[in-house]
Amino acid sequence: MDPTTTFVLWGLAAAGLALSWSRDPGKTRQALAKARASAKTVFAPLVTVILLVALALTALPPSVLSRLVGEESGLLGVLLASVAGSVTLIPGFAAFPMAKMLLENGAGIIQVGVLVSTLMMVGVVTLPMERAVFGWRAALGRNALAYGHSFLVGLALWLAFRVWP
Repeated sequence: MDPTTTFVLWGLAAAGLALSWSRDPGKTRQALAKARASAKTVFAPLVTVILLVALALTALPPSVLSRLVGEESGLLGVLLASVAGSVTLIPGFAAFPMAKMLLENGAGIIQVGVLVSTLMMVGVVTLPMERAVFGWRAALGRNALAYGHSFLVGLALWLAFRVWP
């Protein structure tokens, strides 16, 4: 993220906090306490998952991944990409450069599209945290819809590149 954007966002947050404090310091203290408790609950598992995924991805070179999800891998490669994306936790700022690297190493555009779509929208690893906040029904429903949507992204890419190679 651009440093200017970061500065502006922090400034807006500080201004909002100052406005809230000026209106009702008691409620602002309560909100900050709830935010702190929520962050403590989510932070440790999230950092642990990110570190484990980073270690796993370091063990698999991009050339191996691109062979598994190359253009010739077909539907099996799309399914593999969807599963890999669903169980991997990578932030967007790392996912898009990784997608470019995979494409440069021979991965198929459809497979990479499905991979990135599931990376961004499906959270098998974060499902327990999501369940704790929203409940099983909402968490599973959201993930199922996101997983299905990822195949629609793949279909759209297939149609687009079939019509406009």
